[in-house]
Amino acid sequence: QVQFVESGGTLVQTGGSLRLSCAVSGIIFKDDTIGWYRQAPGRQREFVGSISPISIRDYTESVKGRFIMSRDNDRNIAYLQMNSLKPEDTAIYYCNTLAYAFQNRNWGQGTQVTVTS
Repeated sequence: QVQFVESGGTLVQTGGSLRLSCAVSGIIFKDDTIGWYRQAPGRQREFVGSISPISIRDYTESVKGRFIMSRDNDRNIAYLQMNSLKPEDTAIYYCNTLAYAFQNRNWGQGTQVTVTS
């Protein structure tokens, strides 16, 4: 059974930092590109970034220079380090493989990040 469990979200002030975790099971983690996504209130889920099996990273423009993705292929966990947080980063954050995300499958519960001004 494929499962993505996100954690680490909380309330934080503007300019603060958070690290989100994504624990993955049911796939060959080391072979898959992991994507991070977010959904703000009243908006569609959007792509934040992705990290390939060999840690090649791709970020959406709005988070470049502030967010850093990493992964631990031994523990099947992906991380999203978020720095210099802004109120517009407020959203529920999700992780998924790029393929499953494209198919709109296997989404986890996500983790809520709220950035106060």
